Amino acid sequence: MMDVGRHSKINLLTYSEIENIGGYIGNFQVTVRKKARYVDEKECNACAECEKVCPVVAADEFQEGFSLRKAIYMPFPQAVPSVYILDDKDCLGHNPIACGKCAEVCEKNCIDFDMKDEIITLNVGAIITATGMDVYDPTEMNEYGYTQYENVVTSMEFERLISAGGPTEGHFIRPTDRETPKRIAFIQCVGSRSNSPIGNPYCSNICCMNTIKDSLLLMDHYPGIEITVFYIDIRAFGKGFEDLYQRSKQAGVRYIRGLPGEIFENSKTKNLSMLVEDTVANTVTDFEFDMVVLSVGVIPRRDSDTIQRLLTLSTTTDGFFMESHPKLKPVDAPTGGVFLAGCAESPKDVKDSVTQASAAAARAQILLNAGKISVQAITSQVLTDLCTGCQVCVKVCPFHAITGGDAKLKIPVEIVEAACQGCGTCAAECNFDALLMRHFEDKQIISQIDAITSENPSEKVVVFACNWCSYGGADLAGLSRMQYPTSQRVIKTMCSGRVDSKFVLHAFEKGAPILLVSGCHYADCHYIDANRWTVKRVDKLWDKLERLGIRPERLQLEWISAAEGQKWANTMKDLEKMRAQVTQEEIEYTMKVLKEDREKSEARKKKKAEMKESVKEIPIDVIA
Repeated sequence: MMDVGRHSKINLLTYSEIENIGGYIGNFQVTVRKKARYVDEKECNACAECEKVCPVVAADEFQEGFSLRKAIYMPFPQAVPSVYILDDKDCLGHNPIACGKCAEVCEKNCIDFDMKDEIITLNVGAIITATGMDVYDPTEMNEYGYTQYENVVTSMEFERLISAGGPTEGHFIRPTDRETPKRIAFIQCVGSRSNSPIGNPYCSNICCMNTIKDSLLLMDHYPGIEITVFYIDIRAFGKGFEDLYQRSKQAGVRYIRGLPGEIFENSKTKNLSMLVEDTVANTVTDFEFDMVVLSVGVIPRRDSDTIQRLLTLSTTTDGFFMESHPKLKPVDAPTGGVFLAGCAESPKDVKDSVTQASAAAARAQILLNAGKISVQAITSQVLTDLCTGCQVCVKVCPFHAITGGDAKLKIPVEIVEAACQGCGTCAAECNFDALLMRHFEDKQIISQIDAITSENPSEKVVVFACNWCSYGGADLAGLSRMQYPTSQRVIKTMCSGRVDSKFVLHAFEKGAPILLVSGCHYADCHYIDANRWTVKRVDKLWDKLERLGIRPERLQLEWISAAEGQKWANTMKDLEKMRAQVTQEEIEYTMKVLKEDREKSEARKKKKAEMKESVKEIPIDVIA
């Protein structure tokens, strides 16, 4: 970090927040609020005289609340820049000035109580999102007694207690009596690998090795200490990790496969007892410890939704930012020109974070060095003579690639092709057919439907499959030679959001007995939230079909990932069963009703257009 702070080509903005991000790949405008720290960064030499005279004390966040800091303080050792910061919420000498002792002793006059936040605008070509992570808060897990019993601490708090730069200067003591504990328990997977409402289902990746490292450190510094680790599974899968795990067992660390049900405190000794079932030995044992460490998991940054909104990023069901493609573009975000690094994308250790950060930096450098980009051929095009400027497309575009438009002034919208990713949601939502989706035009998809239904339509199932997930699932089913009926006919679209209502109605009118719209899982859409518009569109179609007397279940909606070949095969089997239950009379009724509905709709549009033309032809003097 010192090298970063001194680098002539790196502008490090600390104590700052992103307020707004506009533009697109190669041309982003980033608005940054640099918060007032009330200390001149250029003049402060970190002499600490201000800190010595400050009368205010507050809990030190860096030391996890185990020690105190002043209202003016250094955030942590080796902070970059090495400059003090004044907490205006705690300071007595700020608005109005009631103290001012720090300013009086500062020989360089660094302290400015009137300093204001600074707004900085940056023009950048690429953005790397490395927002890090937070740790799970086990307060709600009442069974472990965190915050109820002082000798129950989290792994983060434990790290500060054994650190040479910590509140006890590396002397390991337990909070209640400040004595060195002799018996310590580590409880793994706190907040991770849990299906409870207050837990997370995923593995946090770093907890097992962190505990193994801590246990070896304790055994080395305090020979004779008893350490017991309660776990579900020890996941030591990295380079040298298994060796470290075996070393800890040889050093005397005891591993028990099973988690405590509840922790109880002895009110006199403050020792902690628990009942644990060892699932390997098939025994239930009562344990007593001097101290318990909760190995808490990793969670997404609690304020990551702000960056997600500003950069229009996708997130997984776990809340971490989703990459564009897990194999081909593992550090690219779906938004062009944005890259991911570290725990912003998923839980990972330092080595993996550095590796991914290097890859993200390389990807960004490739983009910047190119000087220009080649946009995808699959982008939207505005047919200006048809566009009314209603801005429906502006609202549904996941990438903010559509701008402008004014319905009152009849100004058409504009497409920023560098930002457009080609999902086609805008074209499907446009009521005036004013958006042309290159390579996936309406007439092309309609032609495919016509070809499918030209012969024996009642024997076929029309399937719309998104390029990234469900179509990949179909490929996997085929490559794996999974057996399923051959009645389905697949029409590929880039996203399920491209499936227009008129495609579905046209297929039914042509005699299709069953239709399937399939795509990425709800939270895994490669186009951020485009499949949410699919759901809304299908809901409306179900309502319309029911209103016309057509069974809504003949239109199916299914989320199938590229890894779910078996689900694809099973879905095709289910659809074939449904197809067999649709009678020829039902198909003919559907064709008749939809044809009548379409003709009525076309007649209304024609009449409306004629009325507009007749108004235009009325002489001005007649209107007057």
